[in-house]
This record gives sequence, structure tokens and C-alpha cells, in this order.
Amino acid sequence: MTLFAVEYAYDIARTQDTETLRPQHRAFLTGLHEAGVLVAYGPWLDAAAPGALLLVHATNHDEVLKTLDADPFHRAHLIVRRTARAWQPVIGQLS
Repeated sequence: MTLFAVEYAYDIARTQDTETLRPQHRAFLTGLHEAGVLVAYGPWLDAAAPGALLLVHATNHDEVLKTLDADPFHRAHLIVRRTARAWQPVIGQLS
């Protein structure tokens, strides 16, 4: 398995929708974590550019995006940009 760093950028004009769906979004991510797919997740702290970083195990780029297609935020079109890049930690707990 390869580790992927995935960046979400949220639609700043739809903050209320994001807040409404956040419990479903977090439940989805919790399920991925419990299944060993999601290593870590957290939002950016910059309110001017809302989004998040996810670390996801997958066999390839397409699998990452297909897995995250089921995210309630993605299905509701709250994510305006989603990028996934293979990442190899060399120092630290994930290396």
C-alpha cells in the first residue's frame, strides 16, 4: 500500500452546508480510519482558505479518489478542489 496526502479545499460560500453535513463527513472518515484506510485527518486552521489534509492508504491514485468519492462533502459538492499525491515519510512515526 502507498500512503497518499490528500488536500481538500472547501467552498467558502457554503459554510452553513459544510457545518450541517460535518457529522456525516466525520462519521464517514471515522469508518475509513477504523478500516485502516485513513491514517489521519484534520482541517486547516486558516479560516480564509477552509479545507483539510487527509493521509490515506491505497494501492494507487484512482483508488484514493474512488474511496473518497463516498465522502458526504464530496457528494454534496462542498469540495471545490481535491488533490491526491503519493507521499513517502522518511522521518517520524509514519516512516
